[in-house]
Amino acid sequence: MQIHWEIVKKRGNLRPMLTYSFAVEPWEREMAIPPVRVQSTIPKPEEAFVEFCYPGQHERAEGYSPCGQPTYELEIVSHKGRLWPQSLRLPWREDNSYPEVEESFARLRDAFERESAMASRSEPLRLEGSLDCRGGRRSGMAAAVLADKFLAYADRFGGA
Repeated sequence: MQIHWEIVKKRGNLRPMLTYSFAVEPWEREMAIPPVRVQSTIPKPEEAFVEFCYPGQHERAEGYSPCGQPTYELEIVSHKGRLWPQSLRLPWREDNSYPEVEESFARLRDAFERESAMASRSEPLRLEGSLDCRGGRRSGMAAAVLADKFLAYADRFGGA
């Protein structure tokens, strides 16, 4: 599994966009690993649907504190899920520093690796078998079946 992300911010009061995608190896898909989710430390800005943050508003307001701010949940879909890039809007920061992004993706990778290890412990199996009637039982049944056939034949073609 590989995770790729990028953060793109245009000049000015625009909030950055974090876009991430992941690639799952075919052998990982074949193990039917369930969806993997982690609560990240990536803050979700107030009104995250708004692509800009003016000075003095939200995360740029005087006295703003990110304590208690909601964070994003990151997810790798199940083996049946579709793989496409996900996008999250990040809070505006003067220094354009987002160290929690790499930390959060490392958490997601670790969680996926744990699920993958658990799935791989379930060994493959191919079990075949067959059973026949025991010898004594078979000969007893064969005699009874043959006797029934002889009696039916005799009844049909001129029995007693």
